[in-house]
Amino acid sequence: MNIVINRMLESDLPRVMKIERKSFADPWSLNSFRRELNDNPYALYLSAYLDEKLIAYIGGWLVTDELHITNLAVDPAYRRQGVAGKLLAELIDLAKKQGIVRATLEVRASNTSAIKLYEKNGFVSVGCRPRYYRNNNEDALIMWKELSNE
Repeated sequence: MNIVINRMLESDLPRVMKIERKSFADPWSLNSFRRELNDNPYALYLSAYLDEKLIAYIGGWLVTDELHITNLAVDPAYRRQGVAGKLLAELIDLAKKQGIVRATLEVRASNTSAIKLYEKNGFVSVGCRPRYYRNNNEDALIMWKELSNE
């Protein structure tokens, strides 16, 4: 699979929103993504393409020396094919080039496939945010990865 990863553009947002709605019970709004791309100086968002079709995206904030991953989603038709891992690796690589030394994220405690992906990529669970997700009060696992050791 020949995946091409680029910085997310505003023109990507219609397809991003389709994937977002298929992927999350409480999806971000179009305006939230627009604000991230246009108004957040800390934001770094990437889109993954297969044959010129956007099939996945990832985003995060680079603040001081930390990367906070905010979202990662893959179109259901392309899951379990290594796309998420490639996006995660690219985002981390770009962050490291900007002096980032650690990465963090929150993930639903029930999202075992995402937890496995993050663990496979060196993230460890360091805590829990009780009732973090507003739509169902589910807990979030807090995961970290030290990048300076790589």
